[in-house]
Amino acid sequence: MTWFKRESGEYEPEENGPEGAKNVRTEGLWVKCPGCRQPIYKAELAANLQVCPKCQHHLKLGARDRINSLLEPGYELVDRGLRSTDPLNFCDVKPYKQRLRKAQHDTGLDDAILNALGRLGSHEVVLSAMEYAFIGGSMGAVVGETIARAVDRARLARKPLIVVAASGGARMMEGVVSLMQMAKISTALAQLDDARVPYICVLTDPTTGGVTASFAMLGDLNIAEPGALIGFAGPRVIEQTIRQKLPEGFQRSEFLLEKGFLDAVVHRKDLKAYLSRALDFMKA
Repeated sequence: MTWFKRESGEYEPEENGPEGAKNVRTEGLWVKCPGCRQPIYKAELAANLQVCPKCQHHLKLGARDRINSLLEPGYELVDRGLRSTDPLNFCDVKPYKQRLRKAQHDTGLDDAILNALGRLGSHEVVLSAMEYAFIGGSMGAVVGETIARAVDRARLARKPLIVVAASGGARMMEGVVSLMQMAKISTALAQLDDARVPYICVLTDPTTGGVTASFAMLGDLNIAEPGALIGFAGPRVIEQTIRQKLPEGFQRSEFLLEKGFLDAVVHRKDLKAYLSRALDFMKA
């Protein structure tokens, strides 16, 4: 490209001349699609719900944006203000408290979860959305308690529960406290099932570890986004354990749908309409 000249990370139009030229800052305006490796304008990507317009690769969508994409305007965020107390005073390469402070600063969230009450189409629902940018969406005591509260709200109000999972699994910096959340949420979901209140889980990329081993696979309807990595242990760990090469696309949502582990794979732009139709059927 001879129209532009790069200087110190900025672009300067040649036609304006070397003096008095107006620099145009472009850093951070583009991202490379992990699927097709093509550059995408960030504004275009945001308008397309973080789905590549060229290859339809589904990039990660934050908890706030997820709620905005599914619920009608006027929803209410609830169960906020819960923060981890670092029960083990854990430290690896850095203190866990430091990791928490950084994640809270970067995401603006108290932890890797947001609960909301609102309307999805014509249905009043309880929605719980996980935030992968917060320590990999890992499930510690706060995430477990927040989801358990969402389950209880759905059961008491007899409103359908929708959980959007995006997680690397249990938060091991909290040790057995994080693992206890699996049983805690599963028990609450059993009570929700006894009350015959619908529960739908949406699995996104990635959904792994203790989250998959508990609430992510307990929905009355389990659906996933295209290409999502879903499993307990990752493919690399499994290959090293069994010393075999895994099939192409192993643990991706399309593979799991074929094998009967999922009920549907739904494109992000169709997700809201799909959930609304599913609730029409489940509440009939």
